[in-house]
Formats: sequence, structure tokens, C-alpha cells
Amino acid sequence: MQLHDRVRSSRTVRGTVATAAAATVVLSMTAAGHAPSPSGSPVRQPPAGMSTVGGEALGRPGPQKGAGAPALPGGLSALSWMVSDADTGQVLAAQNPHWALPPASTLKTLFADTVLPKFPQDATHKVVESDFDGMGAGSSEVGVMPGQTYSVSDLWLGVFLRSGNDAVHVLAAMNGGVASTVQQMQTQADTLGAKDTHVVSPDGYDMPGQVSSAYDLTLFARDGLKNPVFAKFCSTAIAKFPGGPSTKGKPFEIDNTNRLLTGFDGVGHYTGLLGVKNGYTTNAGNTLIEAARRDGHTLLVTVMNPQSHAYDEVYHEARALLDWGFAADGHTAPIGTLDATKSTSTDATHPTTAARPGGTSAGTWPAAASKPAGSSTTTYAAAGVAAVLLAGTAGTVVVRRRRRRSR
Repeated sequence: MQLHDRVRSSRTVRGTVATAAAATVVLSMTAAGHAPSPSGSPVRQPPAGMSTVGGEALGRPGPQKGAGAPALPGGLSALSWMVSDADTGQVLAAQNPHWALPPASTLKTLFADTVLPKFPQDATHKVVESDFDGMGAGSSEVGVMPGQTYSVSDLWLGVFLRSGNDAVHVLAAMNGGVASTVQQMQTQADTLGAKDTHVVSPDGYDMPGQVSSAYDLTLFARDGLKNPVFAKFCSTAIAKFPGGPSTKGKPFEIDNTNRLLTGFDGVGHYTGLLGVKNGYTTNAGNTLIEAARRDGHTLLVTVMNPQSHAYDEVYHEARALLDWGFAADGHTAPIGTLDATKSTSTDATHPTTAARPGGTSAGTWPAAASKPAGSSTTTYAAAGVAAVLLAGTAGTVVVRRRRRRSR
């Protein structure tokens, strides 16, 4: 692996300002009724009156599952999680899925939903220093260099595999700037029915007021996986990224930081995994969205901020929930729906049913008002599967085992 030395005084100044702003996140979140930093309170409780978008059970605190469902996995420590069927939109089980929490780099799924369709993958862009304006100190970077020309495809590899905030900001600059992109992302979230989400930065960097939820992040991943280009990128495990001065112009390898996809660091590749996105920041803790397909069903699992600090805990909990979901899918009554924004018929009080083979029929839930509050690649995607999970993040120095402050 190549090491990339990037020292820019202008970025340091901008990063210092961003860091000062980010330092107010804990106070801002607490004042707004959101969760404090993981190091703040030893006992963290969900807010009262969470949204019931998608189903009444989704607004209840604590773990929820349908009739006939097997016992939930033991030892789950995440503040919020959700298991759903991407094909039918049925929510199979959840805990506090509408708890608005800092999302970290899983918010890049919304960025991709919004910006990925805007530019041809073979389009090119010559990077200038101002493209990085607003990027926070300590951001994960793939190694985008000013003065070099990159294809749009290269930049998206940097976003999906290494969670590069530098690649995000270059694409945002191409898209009219950070402010315009943030506004577009918020519009996209609203269109998808993601009422818990407030976008402040395009890359998921800790910023005052920036939150999302397990429910909303699942919506973003489900929407993204409908796009074959999104699916291709988020399932890519290893790729080559254009080199710069520190590599004498030679391309260097980048690995996807989603360890359930790559199997790195002893986590082990999850059979049928399509990928999606992981992230980490000081305030968000570890966050993760995973998609996997088996026996003709695609499941989505979102996990936010495990309170257990065991190594790779977020992956262990996601694996356990995926296993549970495949065992339960089609054999239990759903507790909600991802399709809450679909128009309900005039006989909404008499929901239609969609019987699953060998399982319980599922009803339709009306939407409820939300409470305020150019590279060669190697993929591990299963043949014929058009979806996947975004990877985690990495720093400018590509090192698998080092955990960075911001992803």
C-alpha cells in the first residue's frame, strides 16, 4: 500500500474552523434532544415521542418484532437498529428505528442517491484547491490531489471504497458546491420520506444538527441499490486509484473498508453480501448499513452506535441481525413498512395484504406525521445481484486496522 503525504496550510485553516464547529456537536445534540457523545452518558435512552412513519410499532422504544418471529439475537448493544426486506418493503424487526442520531459516513448513501445520476462515469474533472473548501479536519481521504484530472468513476470509487471526504467534496464542487448539494440531499431525503434526517454536510462529518435514523438510512440504501451503478460501486472490494506525486504517478490499491464485504481483519466475508456503507465519527460511534441476498430475498440491516466497545462489534451485530432476518423473513408478521410515502388508497382502514410464500400476509401502513425533532475492480458480489453496501472510511494513509476519528 502506498502512503500519501498531503500537507496543505489552507486546508489546515479550514479544518481548524470545521473542528471548532464540530466541537459544539455534543452540546447542540443534547440541547435538541438528540443523543450525546458515546462518552457522555453511561445510560442513553431514546427520546419520547419518536416518529411512527412506517408503522406504529416503529415509534415504540426498545426491541420490536412481529408475531411468530424467532427470538432476537442476544447481546445487541446498538442504540438503534432495523431489519427489513428490500424487495417487499416489510420491516421485520427494529429497535428505536426513528431515533435521530449522528449518521457518520452512512450519510454518503444519500449523497450518492442525489449526485450519482448527475454525471457520466467517464466525465473528467481537473481538481483545484478550492474544491476541498469546507472539508473538516481529520476527514477520511482517498488521496485526491489538486492539479490532477480524475474521472467521475475514479471519484466514486474513492467515495464508496475509502469513504473519502476529499472525493465527496470534489463531486460536490462539480455539482454546484457544498451548499447546493446539501440542499439537494435534503430534498431527496424528503422525497424518500426520510423525515428524521437533517443534512448539514454532504459527507457525514460531525456537524451541529446533522442527524439521521436507522429507518431513513435504510431508505437511502434501498433507493441506491435500484441504481446499477450504485450497486456496482458499493459491491467493489478492491480497486486501483490514480496515483499522484507521492506514488510517482502509479495507481495504488484501495480496499473497501466494509469488513463484512472484504472479510478483512478476521471479520469474515458474509455470504451473499451486496455491500452498502459503514462509518465512524466521535459523536456517531460506529454506524453501518448492510444488504445481503439469499434464496431470492434481499435484506437490509442498519445498525447505529453499538454501546459495546468490543472490536468490530458493529459487524458482529449486523451479522447476527442478517442471520436472524433470513431465518424470519416470510415466516413472521411484519411490524412496519419502508413504503410509507406511497399514496394510500381510500380504503386505507382496510389494508390490502401481500402474502409471502410460506409466511404471514402483510398489511399496508399509512404514513404518519413525523415528530419535529476508470479503474480495474475486483468484486465479491454474487452473480446476478444488482445491489450492494458502501464501505467504511479511511484516512489519507491507507491502513486497514487503524480507526480514525472521523469517517
